[in-house]
Amino acid sequence: MNRSNRRSSDQSIVSGADFLQLNIDDAPVGRRSDWLARQLRLAISDHRLPVGSRLPATRVLAGELRVSRGVVTEAYQRLTEDGHVAGHGRNGTIVVAAPASPPEVPPATPGARPSPSALFAAAPGADIFDSVRAAPARIDMSPGVPDLAAFPRSAWLRAERNVLANLPASDLGYGDPRGTPALRHAIANWLARNRAIRADPAEILIVAGTSQTLSLLGRALRDDGISAVAVEDPGSLGARQLLRDQRLDTPPVPVDSHGARVDALRDTAAPAVLLTPAHQFPTGVVLSGARRRELMGWATENEGLIIEDDYDAEHRYDRPPVPALRSVLPRHVCYAGSVSKLLAPALRIGWVLAPPKYQDALIAAKRFADLGNAVLPQQVLAQFMESGEMERQLRLLRTRHRRRRDAMVDAIRTHLPHAVVHGAAAGLHLMITFDAEFADTDLAAAALARGVKVQPLSWHSQHAARPGLVLGYAASSPTDISEGVATLGDVLRRLP
Repeated sequence: MNRSNRRSSDQSIVSGADFLQLNIDDAPVGRRSDWLARQLRLAISDHRLPVGSRLPATRVLAGELRVSRGVVTEAYQRLTEDGHVAGHGRNGTIVVAAPASPPEVPPATPGARPSPSALFAAAPGADIFDSVRAAPARIDMSPGVPDLAAFPRSAWLRAERNVLANLPASDLGYGDPRGTPALRHAIANWLARNRAIRADPAEILIVAGTSQTLSLLGRALRDDGISAVAVEDPGSLGARQLLRDQRLDTPPVPVDSHGARVDALRDTAAPAVLLTPAHQFPTGVVLSGARRRELMGWATENEGLIIEDDYDAEHRYDRPPVPALRSVLPRHVCYAGSVSKLLAPALRIGWVLAPPKYQDALIAAKRFADLGNAVLPQQVLAQFMESGEMERQLRLLRTRHRRRRDAMVDAIRTHLPHAVVHGAAAGLHLMITFDAEFADTDLAAAALARGVKVQPLSWHSQHAARPGLVLGYAASSPTDISEGVATLGDVLRRLP
């Protein structure tokens, strides 16, 4: 009876595989695992393999396709690493998440989203990132996008159930605008373990991501008579936009191979500076020890404020991350972090440790902005962090991201051999530059027209620099990364 049941089950799986109409003759020679992973990914995306369904056993699919079992095993492994399937022991390999499908391109009507050429034709406006996110693409290599398919749904659900089972009714009311005590305590422990920061939970303010940190801090700085915050060049366009929205000037500070130039910072006469010292965006440079000492001298001599955006410091692949600036200069550093790159931007949870001078002002600004973050997600995140699940997630992501980083570096060497790669040791993106004369916005526009989404380096630069691109790899599979970079190479060769 057991043998009969197994035979019946296998037969149903073979029929399911036949339904997918897989023809191994279509696979490129030497790339059968790539081809099979792509075909299965497409089947999941268009719901021929819906979430909850079981993939054929590796031996069954290998026999049907007349390939070695290793080809199928490798394809399944890639889908597992992409977060689309998961092994469930004797229950086989189950589809757990569908790839995000690009939105359909609407007909050209008044008010429709801009074409790729129009998107990159002018200087980026306040809504540029909304427009970029809405633009359809087969392969999205935008920087700053984490691996959303890797979100730990099961672990998060366990934490949520535990919180709801034990949360007193009184905690469902309006919370402390500074954030729930449980989450502030969990973050203090996390920072001590991972960023060498010793913080009292009372010092921590919970915010809706680093973007809100900059908005609230901008208000506090204006009230303190500060009208300018120096920024790295190149540096984050989004951060610059947020500061300018608070009517703050953003004089540029050049970045070289040692990080932001402190001598240039002194020349700006700005009393505050926004830095990404652990992994500079977008170059990937780590602020050197000598520059750190110079920066500390600038801050203590001028009572200067350093805004430390620690946006992806944990994602380091060659050695442990450097300690945060806040760990050595708490009186002069306003430290900003979030879970956007570790878990998902959708949570809208971040934290800020301000110097004593600005703590009360930031709490007041947060109170009047929204009365504090939603309480329930804070409680769940606290449970998630204290249970050790955050460290498990970080270990998983480092492994996945390293493989995707390697795939992107290899693809650049193959398809963009004249590009210079920057920042490969850490983070979720690479910067590439070209020793050539062309507009990187033209390259980005032509790539988007071919279905590949990237950001031009010039968007993140205030002063003219060599053309380049900022390429995110965290959210794309190695196969998509290779195809996307190959498309970039083809587009570059065709540029006038």
